[in-house]
Amino acid sequence: MDKDSKDIKIVAVVGMCGSGKSTAIEYLTERGIPKVYFGGIIYKAMEEAGIPRTEDGESEKKFREEIRQKEGKDFVVLRAIREAKKLIEAGQKHIVLDGLYSWTEYKILRKEWPTEMTVIAIVTPKALRRKRIAERPDRPFDAQAVAERDRAEIENLEKGGPIAIADYYVDNSGTVEEFREAFGKLMKDIHFIN
Repeated sequence: MDKDSKDIKIVAVVGMCGSGKSTAIEYLTERGIPKVYFGGIIYKAMEEAGIPRTEDGESEKKFREEIRQKEGKDFVVLRAIREAKKLIEAGQKHIVLDGLYSWTEYKILRKEWPTEMTVIAIVTPKALRRKRIAERPDRPFDAQAVAERDRAEIENLEKGGPIAIADYYVDNSGTVEEFREAFGKLMKDIHFIN
């Protein structure tokens, strides 16, 4: 990092499927904060490998797990760090990371940005997450599919670690408006937005 690294602030948003991560990320991007999307790195790698994306997300899930086994658990995070550094070199001081999943990724990011990164976990009761996912217009899942995805993400992708060790937690068991207000207040409190 350069001499201005003390001015760099990176927020990584974590949480289980259906917790409200996308709503949190959207809140920040609406305010002009650039994001590094880990899923986009997977999609690009899938495209390069000639693997089509399926509507149910199964091809992405399978590819994500296989590429991490084949190329290493740091496959996505090393590319995400390169993208974030390009944004920093272009003058961006605040960046949001969308898609930090694994403990391995967390450790690499924490080593790269020991004081610059803040991890925010979005927490939502399991039953409410399942209800929201079942009702969402884009890729709805039933309760069994959500349970299977939760298990796969915890066991295969080490997703629980970054959530457990997050710097802050934001409850998302109310309305979207209440969540955006609580999330926005935290972002102001940590001086990530004005």
